[in-house]
Amino acid sequence: MPRNLLASRYLMPQAELASAPPSRERGDWYVLRTRSRQEKTLAADLRSHEIAYFLPMYRSERMYCNRRVTVELPLFPGYLFLRGSLDDAYSADRTRRVAQIIQVTNQTRLDGELSSLAQVLAFETKLDPFPYLKKGLLVTIKSGPLRGLQGLIEDRTRRHRLILQIEALGQAVSLEVDASNVEVTE
Repeated sequence: MPRNLLASRYLMPQAELASAPPSRERGDWYVLRTRSRQEKTLAADLRSHEIAYFLPMYRSERMYCNRRVTVELPLFPGYLFLRGSLDDAYSADRTRRVAQIIQVTNQTRLDGELSSLAQVLAFETKLDPFPYLKKGLLVTIKSGPLRGLQGLIEDRTRRHRLILQIEALGQAVSLEVDASNVEVTE
């Protein structure tokens, strides 16, 4: 996709997003948790109402009927970032595509993180969603011969060390597993 089309996906110019800290004049950031698969449609609704938003996307190749198709998917499924007033967030909520409005307490931090992400997207760097894993988190292996096994994350290295506990024996074993092959268990 040409760079100018990538930038046009956002109502707010990326240069503005990347340079200035949040101010009351431009509004605050709100995180909108969307209903299932409504991110792009909500973004179109916000664009038509001229409300600033940020919807980071990535490209993924999928197989459909023996054809390889490249699709654009939200980098954070179920979430869209809105910049404006609380009234703008309520306007988005009235579209019936929003499940929850999350107010951001640390505006400066989120602005910096989104600015960094916008810079990466501007250079069309290949991105893949990656589970946010931290020590002590319960996860399940998604595929392979160990599919379905559950354990705790012990260490964050290049490959994550997973601890499988046998509570009845008071024992545990550890193994290394690729982080892209686990999902967080709630």
